[in-house]
Amino acid sequence: MSNISDPLVASPRLEGLVPPSLRPRTRKIVLEGYELALDIGFHEFEVGNPQRLIVTVEVWIDEASFASADEVGLAWNYDYLRTMIGDLVAGRRFNLQETLAREIYERVAARRGVTALRVVTRKPDVYPDCVGVGVELSSFPPSAA
Repeated sequence: MSNISDPLVASPRLEGLVPPSLRPRTRKIVLEGYELALDIGFHEFEVGNPQRLIVTVEVWIDEASFASADEVGLAWNYDYLRTMIGDLVAGRRFNLQETLAREIYERVAARRGVTALRVVTRKPDVYPDCVGVGVELSSFPPSAA
């Protein structure tokens, strides 16, 4: 008797059911809304007073770097994103969000399999009538407006 609900039992891989028009063209790893408290800002009242900062990183990766089976060793380790950002800001101050975003961007862009990248930082507590103020770096051309 087979136990179909047992997560340790490998599911059969179904081949040939996805039509070519629906095959994935991109693969993305996301770290969304990572909240940090850090010393950031150039105004006198900001220096030495940690603020909340929200970071989102979207990493498009090539097919070879996207796990093709349910095996940890095949995965692009997105734990790296959180750990790297936490280590980057630990015990350090930044005058500008632009500097932090650039440093995150450069570290991720240098990783295996990255084909496109977007890094967004946002201070949510600057203005009471705004969700936040921030910066974005991406490898995409600006959209036509």
